[in-house]
Amino acid sequence: MKNPALIKRYAVGLVGALRDESEFTVVKGELDTLQRLLETNRDLAGILGSPFVPGKKKNQIVKDILASSLRSEKTTRFLGVLVGHGRLDLLKDVLLAAPQLWMEKQGVETIEVSSAFSMTPEQQARLRAELERREGKPVFLNYRIEPGLVGGISLRKGNVIYDVSIQGQLAKLKEKMLEG
Repeated sequence: MKNPALIKRYAVGLVGALRDESEFTVVKGELDTLQRLLETNRDLAGILGSPFVPGKKKNQIVKDILASSLRSEKTTRFLGVLVGHGRLDLLKDVLLAAPQLWMEKQGVETIEVSSAFSMTPEQQARLRAELERREGKPVFLNYRIEPGLVGGISLRKGNVIYDVSIQGQLAKLKEKMLEG
């Protein structure tokens, strides 16, 4: 099992090294390209993940193979850190975590919205406006369908869950009835 704290540490380091949206887009794109290459070329992934190949040799392999596609020095340095620490296997998870951390760095709050059915664009706009008003800053809403919800929505902001679904309200009612 991969260590979420370690993944977050590398993702925070990557995002912290980037200046602006265009640099983030370039570096993320280059890293995505490398990840796809590693997924399709198991021999390359095996060599770069092997504890028997020295770190300097791995770094040289990364530079040689990817020299034509990598243009960003920050991409090369980040890969050097991952390869040097034997953590290239974390690249996929770091790439999944990076966009949310980038948005947080830009002052945008990410909120996960779960609903039983897809929301209309008007409903999404009203929800976004209300959440931006309450948060006092821009929000990015990540929508997902959760068929288990009877009705309403559930919002998740970090470790805090706001459940305004019918299922959640029934659970609260049951809890109150059991208490008193």
